[in-house]
Amino acid sequence: MKIYTKTGDQGETQLYVNKPQKVAKDDAIIECYGSLDELNAQIGLLSARLQADELGSDSDLAMLAAIQNALFSVGFAVSASSTLAPDAVVDLESHIDVMQADLPPQTSFILPGGCVAAAQAHVCRTVCRRAERRMISMAKHTEVSELAQQYVNRLSDWLYVFARYLNARAGVADVPVSR
Repeated sequence: MKIYTKTGDQGETQLYVNKPQKVAKDDAIIECYGSLDELNAQIGLLSARLQADELGSDSDLAMLAAIQNALFSVGFAVSASSTLAPDAVVDLESHIDVMQADLPPQTSFILPGGCVAAAQAHVCRTVCRRAERRMISMAKHTEVSELAQQYVNRLSDWLYVFARYLNARAGVADVPVSR
């Protein structure tokens, strides 16, 4: 398969939903896809960072791989039909609960940062929030899977808690926002 087709040289791209259609490269659906793709790449970077720092457990790495695969399903759900597992949101919530049980209570807003892996998790969280905003913008014009929207919303929560969890594992305390 050739990677270049030259069909996008004029600012349009092919979208495959129920039937192929051309859309502008800045269409809301392409903006949403782009944010989901960027999020997936950032999560890949987080996974690589965890492996390089030997900070991530096998369970952490498996969860990140599952999230990356789920993001492809979210992308499919945005354009056509969802292949996202119905229990995907519940799985994220369960992992959040397990991680939070090992964390000290949060009493204030915290600054993104800490160890490098946690800082990367915060970057992933902010990209996830943007992807969610793009998805909501798109939903004003076309049908978007409610499950996909819930998943992306919950994923940003998971990434936030995961950042705190990674800092705790690395022995780095949360830094409260000073007012």
